[in-house]
Amino acid sequence: MSDTQQTVLAPGPRHAVVGVVGRTNSGKSTLVNTLVGEKVSIVSPVAQTTRNTIRAVLDETRGQLVLTDTPGLHKAVGPLGTQLNRMARHAAANVDILLLVMDGSQAPRLEDDGWMRRLLFAEQPVLFLLNKADCPGSHADAFRQLWAAIQTEKERRRDVPWFTASAATGAGLAPLVDALFALAQPGERPYDREMLSDYPRRLAIADVVREKFLGHLRDELPHELGVRVDELRETPDGWQVEVTILVNRPSQKPIVIGPKGRTLHQVREAAEQELGEQYGVGVTLSLWVKVERNWMGNFWILRQMGYAGER
Repeated sequence: MSDTQQTVLAPGPRHAVVGVVGRTNSGKSTLVNTLVGEKVSIVSPVAQTTRNTIRAVLDETRGQLVLTDTPGLHKAVGPLGTQLNRMARHAAANVDILLLVMDGSQAPRLEDDGWMRRLLFAEQPVLFLLNKADCPGSHADAFRQLWAAIQTEKERRRDVPWFTASAATGAGLAPLVDALFALAQPGERPYDREMLSDYPRRLAIADVVREKFLGHLRDELPHELGVRVDELRETPDGWQVEVTILVNRPSQKPIVIGPKGRTLHQVREAAEQELGEQYGVGVTLSLWVKVERNWMGNFWILRQMGYAGER
């Protein structure tokens, strides 16, 4: 980021809310974490890792970019999947700039097509990022051809800047940040300069615990696993956190607990360590596994987890 660019953007700070959208596993959470320089969104190779809209603040001399990491758009299965898609679309409608993140190492999928069609008619400025440039293979031409075909079909033209980068390594992200600040509007910073995220603490703790389970369980039952923080007690000696792990069926409970409780123990230790480093306090977790049939279809449970608002 050159001094010339920063001078051009003067006379004062600029700010914008950026909706980071795209299909699952395109690298949205990794991108947000890399841009702000710290982990604010959990990351795993499992689809639907991000289940809430998370706002992270990128603060620098030019101003602030508030990055909203949204659930990845996917083919919805059940009420939870429908709710996650609804949250993603709602978040995309209430931002100043839309950034579509695509996995450039794989061929375009139906969800990529859907986002392009939606953004063709968006009122906000739109940018495209072909992510995972560090991975072998590139399908950049296929994505560009898809965009051209959609414009032809809809008889509507829209010039959108394209960027190629690696969210994992940070390579190529500087031009993207320059473009975002160029689109931002002059104005005071909406958040304190020391603030990294406005994500509620209980939801953040639940996300860290769920991330550790995803690392162990992989494809066994990640979509049917829910994590709810029931109580958070802050004392001079540290935090005491009561956490309920929800599964749909009795047969899933021993999978979550693991042989002789090893999975539960390893998840607890890993989560306590990360949370302690993140918040600078000692964190003690109590994890309880509970069978709650069809919890993903229970509005009140989804609301407790932050996946649903008022009816």
